[in-house]
Formats: sequence, structure tokens, C-alpha cells
Amino acid sequence: MSKTLRLLLLLAALSCAGRAEAQAPPATPAPPPLPYGAPIGLDDAKKAAAAAIEEVKKIGAAPNAIAIVDHGGFLIYFERMDNTQLGSVEIAIDKARSAALFRRPSKVFEDALAGGRNAILALRGATPLEGGLPLVSGGKIIGAIGASGGTAQQDGQVAKAGADTIK
Repeated sequence: MSKTLRLLLLLAALSCAGRAEAQAPPATPAPPPLPYGAPIGLDDAKKAAAAAIEEVKKIGAAPNAIAIVDHGGFLIYFERMDNTQLGSVEIAIDKARSAALFRRPSKVFEDALAGGRNAILALRGATPLEGGLPLVSGGKIIGAIGASGGTAQQDGQVAKAGADTIK
């Protein structure tokens, strides 16, 4: 079989696969995202960061960088533990910003990418790494927290400890 014929067969197969996928029934729509509220204040941001740092110590994770952003993704408070790897500084901020701007945990993007949804990489500002969570008060997103330095699961646990301080 010639290279040209193989290429044409491959293109035809890909074309059919795309049409079959397009004809699949629509997925159940996701619930609407939480609305944005007033931005988080400095006192609450510090409280969330302190709880996250305590969680790092409690679980014995590597030193972390903790970022708290407002609902627009702008940095409100940042803390870096002694001996935190320097690469974690920007990653913590990016995780928090991603969670605020897209109103969902950054792990959603990680899971989508792991499931083969490479289009996630085209979403500007979406960081596909666990450890970014929206901060919710009164049913509204007031900011987000990002944790970086440990394993993905540890970063998620650390961010959750900080997020749980917000009521």
C-alpha cells in the first residue's frame, strides 16, 4: 500500500471519528458556577494562609508557598515557608488565580488533561495542577487559595485546610 493511500485512509478514519463524536448526545449540563461576591479581606486571607501552613506541618509535606487572591485573581496575601523550592512561588499564585478566574478547583483542569482533554492547554490562565481552590463565603466566591511545594495530593489537602477557614 502506498504512503499516499495510507494517509488518505487515516484522514478518512479521523474524519469519521470526528463526525461520530459530534453526533453523541449532549452531556448533562453542569450546575451554574457560584457567583462572585465582595473580595476577600486581608484578615481572612491571612487566616486561610495560616491554616494552610499548619496543614503542611501537620502532614509533613515539603515547605510550601501559599497564595491568596481576590475574586479577580489579584494577589492579596502570599507566604513562603523557609526552604520552599523557588519554582513553587509562581505556581501557587497561578493555581489560586486559576481557581478564582474559572470558579472551580484547579484539579478539574488536571483531571481533564489526564483524561486526554488536551484542549485544556489552550485555556489562558487555567493551571492544570491540583492545589488551587475557590474561597467561598455566603455562597459566593470571594477569592481563591493556591498551594505549591508538596505532591499534588498534599497541595490539594493544604489548600483545602486554608479554604475551610472561610465561612
